[in-house]
Amino acid sequence: MANLPAVAFALEARQVTKRFPGVVANDKVDFQLARGEVHTLLGENGAGKSTLASVLCGLYRPEEGKVLRNGSEIRLNSPRDGLANGVAMVHQHFRLVDRFSVAENVVLGHKSLPFVMATRDIEEQVGRITQEYGLPLDPRAIVGELSAGERQRVEIVKALYQGAEILLLDEPTALLAPPEVEKLFLTVRAMTHVGKSVVFVSHKLGEVVDISDRITVMRGGRVTGSVARGQADVKRLAELMVGREINIVPRRAKSPTGEVLLSVSQVHLERDGAEILTDINFEVRAGEIVGIAGVAGNGQRDLAEVVAGLRAPRHGNVTVCGVPTAQSGTVGARRAGLAYVPEDRLGTGLAPSLSMVDNLVLTRERGFLVDRKTAHNEAEYFIKQLEIKTPGPMTPTRKLSGGNAQKVLLARELFAVSGSRVLVVCSPTRGLDVGAVEGVHALLDEA
Repeated sequence: MANLPAVAFALEARQVTKRFPGVVANDKVDFQLARGEVHTLLGENGAGKSTLASVLCGLYRPEEGKVLRNGSEIRLNSPRDGLANGVAMVHQHFRLVDRFSVAENVVLGHKSLPFVMATRDIEEQVGRITQEYGLPLDPRAIVGELSAGERQRVEIVKALYQGAEILLLDEPTALLAPPEVEKLFLTVRAMTHVGKSVVFVSHKLGEVVDISDRITVMRGGRVTGSVARGQADVKRLAELMVGREINIVPRRAKSPTGEVLLSVSQVHLERDGAEILTDINFEVRAGEIVGIAGVAGNGQRDLAEVVAGLRAPRHGNVTVCGVPTAQSGTVGARRAGLAYVPEDRLGTGLAPSLSMVDNLVLTRERGFLVDRKTAHNEAEYFIKQLEIKTPGPMTPTRKLSGGNAQKVLLARELFAVSGSRVLVVCSPTRGLDVGAVEGVHALLDEA
């Protein structure tokens, strides 16, 4: 992008401070976004990036400071006020209705629609937006059947449909495969080319260097530095982000010498009459890590759900530690020795309204008394060992940053579930910063 214009910024935060009980999430933060710019907020988990974005869209009200739009102060009491000022946020955890179609989700809650509007007209309008910005979606598709990457596109289309001129994208590439990331970047550039502005909230160093016009780094609720495109050095950004030097040492692959703990044989799975898994066969031995890769929506999540007992295959066998579990459900799989970390941490993996303590004991066998003191001590231990940023063990998990919520889920499934010998982990480093990724890889390597 060319040098920033001398006119007022499209969106600006001045000396913004936002507090939660026991935590100063934003501490006198200044941030400026120019028209037609991609400005990245980079930082580790709990750095305050998502909080600042939530202030800018009206989801949170700051205790101090102000937000300006085109040089004039605006009052934001809700996300609806943000939309009225052309500002919309695409959250890390999607806010969609699974039973509705893409088009129905896009128009849901949009007050300016006519009282009666033909479904065909809505689908045509949504279709035009998807084509204009390179967001491949079928307006008639049911959202509950879409991959995480496709659901993200629905959220972006919804914001554009509502007239957003400024989009705040919270960890938008967390679940995307490289080809989908490239498509997203094309979409972002298509938006900026017509004058829209994008705040790109992320922790992924390589990606932000590619997509950003400017990068502002946050740590501990404060801005630690800001650099323009072309001046961004990955090593320096990492140090600003984490506060220390990061050294990720490649690990040599281990030779599988243990017994077979997981066996998947001739698995077939259907959905609505269409086969989505065909003759899947593989084994996992003790001490071995087997990776399953692919573009989102190509069966990886379905396979994980079959192995974890969430879905029964039409044909085939799943054996955990010598016990057949294909038709035993999640309880049978867990009793056989399997622990599961799902892709959607808050929607499936955790109970957002419950505390870390309660979430740690959720998957334990019913009928046993829960020692609250022991559970509380476990939570405090994991907070320290995994560096989970939280006011305390009794804080509801919905109030944690995405990466810290993921750490709670990993703590439960990797350590708090007794007797587990097989770990099925979907996107384990989703939403984690570079330092935390290093730590999770070490944990999985040692598990």
